[in-house]
Amino acid sequence: MIIENSGLKGIKSDLAHLDKATEKLGFVRWQWEYYRATYDLKIEDKTTSNDYFLRVNVRVESGKLESPYAILYVEDVYIGRATFPHGLDYASPIPDQVMKTAQHKLAELKKALTE
Repeated sequence: MIIENSGLKGIKSDLAHLDKATEKLGFVRWQWEYYRATYDLKIEDKTTSNDYFLRVNVRVESGKLESPYAILYVEDVYIGRATFPHGLDYASPIPDQVMKTAQHKLAELKKALTE
């Protein structure tokens, strides 16, 4: 599911600041190549033992991703349920508590990137 109202889409940051801000909030830069990356945050639903991943997609505006000075901008933000062995189901309903946690983390990330 795409989270439309995250307030992050279009925000720009250099790679060093983005890495520091996301790491502080528990995100991991997972998939990456020279011009795009994803930052994932695992959210566990204790009631169902399901894992969900909040995924922030970013793309390079200038430079290359291995440079801490590269400028990136946030594209879409997704959330999905983890599936075995390794995948995300974006069509599954997201429990309210998981979505509340995701919204809180996104608000914290937005604040960190716009200060």
